Amino acid sequence: MQPLDQKLVIDADLIRRHDKSGPRYTSYPTAVQFHEGFGEAEYKAWAERTNQASRAAAAPTPLSLYFHIPFCDTVCFFCGCSKVSTKDRSRAQPYLDRVHKELALQSALFDDDRKVDQLHWGGGTPTFISHDEMGELMAKTREYFPLHEDDSGEYSIEIDPREATAETIDLLREIGFNRMSLGAQDFDPRVQKAVNRIQTEEQTFNTLDEARRVGFKSISIDLIYGLPHQTVASFAATVDKIIAAAPDRLSVFNYAHLPQMFKPQRRINEADLPSAAEKLEILQDTNERLAKAGYVYIGMDHFAKPDDELAVAQRERTLYRNFQGYSTHADCDLIGLGITSIGKVGDTYSQNLKALDDYYAAIDAGHLAIFRGVELDADDLLRREVISQLMCHFSLIEADIEQRFGIVFRDYFAPEMDALEQLEKDGLITIGGGEIQVLPVGRLLIRNVCMVFDKYLRQSKEQRFSKVI
Repeated sequence: MQPLDQKLVIDADLIRRHDKSGPRYTSYPTAVQFHEGFGEAEYKAWAERTNQASRAAAAPTPLSLYFHIPFCDTVCFFCGCSKVSTKDRSRAQPYLDRVHKELALQSALFDDDRKVDQLHWGGGTPTFISHDEMGELMAKTREYFPLHEDDSGEYSIEIDPREATAETIDLLREIGFNRMSLGAQDFDPRVQKAVNRIQTEEQTFNTLDEARRVGFKSISIDLIYGLPHQTVASFAATVDKIIAAAPDRLSVFNYAHLPQMFKPQRRINEADLPSAAEKLEILQDTNERLAKAGYVYIGMDHFAKPDDELAVAQRERTLYRNFQGYSTHADCDLIGLGITSIGKVGDTYSQNLKALDDYYAAIDAGHLAIFRGVELDADDLLRREVISQLMCHFSLIEADIEQRFGIVFRDYFAPEMDALEQLEKDGLITIGGGEIQVLPVGRLLIRNVCMVFDKYLRQSKEQRFSKVI
């Protein structure tokens, strides 16, 4: 096995030929396969199975908690997240009251010795809620689940700098958060106006500076390329300012314009969007600037400093991917809380109800809010591991898969190996020595490589995914 070279090489011709729609593989099977035949009863049974496995293990199996805070004061037109747009801050408390109840319901299902190694508040805008509400939510979490008290847990929150004062950041650190991601997107005023996100550089960097002052361990900044009026030069100006601030990680997301799926995007003038060729030039320039500044490519829009724990985990082949992106915690059962949130418990995925009223009704009746999910069979587990290794490590060692799953890799995946031959001819991957290796020029197209192993995608005629680039 070759040492991993954590760089990205962009080949415009290859990308044009392979740029098609496909999943981002935060799970396999993807949410498209979730069904309403999986509900509360199935979830409870699987929770107990994980308890039994935890008791039989050398150490208790840890947990991960995801909280969805859906409220936003204003709508960013590019957004495809599940959210509730409102200026009425009083709407937060009734929602949080139900989340507190849901915490109690979920806590009753899991053994008390299972520590929470990972916790994340996403949205929406988690900082929409008041300081008192933040403190109460974390206090309730500590009441129902065993959190780490020594700052060893990975406790993260998504921050909108427009909704966070220095006092907010101080409080978040005090109640246990030690990682954050800041939404910046683009500093160009013309771009900000076109997407309805007016945010000053001062707001962003003041938040970053305060987070560092109070001891946040890791800070990531989110950017988006492909927005209205962006050019190579204008986006480069934003990237240079971000590089000067030296965050630990960056996420450089491709804007996927899908107005038929996301209503706010209908307010974006399609004629103002950069062309596919211009988007690629923006990405190429951004990649070069980040590489020159010392950042390495983790995959799927993510860059990090070489000594960041994600970069280290990738080199050590311990990196993991879930619904929040890349992670260093592969062994957790994930519990989703709040509307639309997705959990992974045992060999299952499950999702909560999407509408506030439905969620409130379920919780008020003493039920979990789960309305659909999927139980993975042996083939799903095998393919998930293959896809995960490719997504996280840009390589797959056939003997590892054979030993773990009791198969002959080339026999089991004979059709897939045939399909991979074309990707090898195109220079995206190499196959040999019992290893499939994704080359630097193929990493931007990693979804294409993974799609070869996606049984459900082959069977489906319906495309519900964004373009790869």
